[in-house]
Amino acid sequence: MVPTTRTMIRDQLALYLSQKGMPINQFSGQSGINSGTLSRILSGHQPIAMNHLERITKAMDLPEDHFYSLYVDECFYFSSPTWRRLRPFLVRSAELGRLDCVEQVVQNLLENLVYAPMLFEVAEGLFQEGLWQAAELLYKNVSVSEKYQNSERLALCQYRLFRIAIGDDQARNLQAAHLFEGYLDRLDEADQLDGLNHLGHVYGSMNRWHKVDELAKKMLQLATLRYNLQRQSDRRESNEKKTEEPLYFYILYAQLIRSTVCEELGDYNSALDWVSLYMDGSWIQEDNEEAKRIVAQFQEWGTANRLLYRVMGGQYEALSDYVEYISARPDEIFIALYNIILSANRYDWNVDYILERFASYIPYRTNLAEYGINHNQQIITNQYSRFLAEMAFYYLHNKRKEGIVFILQSLESSARINNESNILKCVDLFEQHRHLADEEEKEQYKLLIREVQDLHEKKIYQASSFL
Repeated sequence: MVPTTRTMIRDQLALYLSQKGMPINQFSGQSGINSGTLSRILSGHQPIAMNHLERITKAMDLPEDHFYSLYVDECFYFSSPTWRRLRPFLVRSAELGRLDCVEQVVQNLLENLVYAPMLFEVAEGLFQEGLWQAAELLYKNVSVSEKYQNSERLALCQYRLFRIAIGDDQARNLQAAHLFEGYLDRLDEADQLDGLNHLGHVYGSMNRWHKVDELAKKMLQLATLRYNLQRQSDRRESNEKKTEEPLYFYILYAQLIRSTVCEELGDYNSALDWVSLYMDGSWIQEDNEEAKRIVAQFQEWGTANRLLYRVMGGQYEALSDYVEYISARPDEIFIALYNIILSANRYDWNVDYILERFASYIPYRTNLAEYGINHNQQIITNQYSRFLAEMAFYYLHNKRKEGIVFILQSLESSARINNESNILKCVDLFEQHRHLADEEEKEQYKLLIREVQDLHEKKIYQASSFL
């Protein structure tokens, strides 16, 4: 059995060969490592490369990461650290979830700040591969090493940390957004556009529409400026950073966001003016399949929103046209139902037939993509909580007891994402209609309130710890 004491890897290899009575030549054939190389490793005259470590571990029939903690010592204490060995080790440690090894390597390397750009490059690769936990460790450590420098790399670290931090908890999302905004202007303009886009999603999920409009204005101005400059030049500079989407997309999307802000603020005439702008793609210079697809998408959204704004403006006669339009577009049905129930509550409409028709889109699913919904996840989860509260109001207003069930579902969903305003709305609704709830529902409500109180206390503790 291989001992577990923190000896050198070559000591454990020597013990293994001794216990097995195996000569170096035999292990060479078993591992695929040249016998001369093995001899130099065992004698301490050659450091263990990453590919040697993998072969040795496999030949000894051990888990791939068995020697990883010892390999950190191998790289820093028993030989001089070299990036050629450490880079593949960092990446593989991340892939295997060995964050302890990632942390150890990073802490040791950043004693010499020359490694900061290299670690940032690895972090970028891990981020693109979806290995966000490991990437977060690297970004945080690189940020600390550059905290006194007004560098774009520091701003990019903060942007990536913002992206990684975004989840279901709205309070945490807001804190992450506030922290990142201080670095936004230090980013390359391409990253600024994407950063503005993601910030808009976060603030939109919390119904901070004036802030969303401010970000959309900035996005529209910046995207328009960059697009005009691009059109004036014969060719794009080869080293110019690309945005996640074509520049014209950000212009159209900023106009769509401003339309949505007007909708949320109840200014449907202004919302329609913005619809006319983002439906017009005639100014777009590009003439390729991607441009045609994007223009068609915005025109489709605009057609739906023109009907929607008539509905939300109280035109009941537009409701049937809107329902028929969205019925053929499954990825739009959930949001359409949310807007329909809002209008029904505002204008006292009976929309039972619509709710029955689209009943399969109402039950909660953790992953709303199951319904083909492709919208931003933070916005969707927030709208779902609000949708349930509106459903509760609709049924209770019509003196139907099932509204209690929707209050409880909305309260549970709101607690999950820490949506304080919707929690208060649910509590107010339940207390008004408590007489309709049975004992089981009252008990469920009591448990949910306790959960909300626990979350509130936890939030206060985290805030005080942060300060």
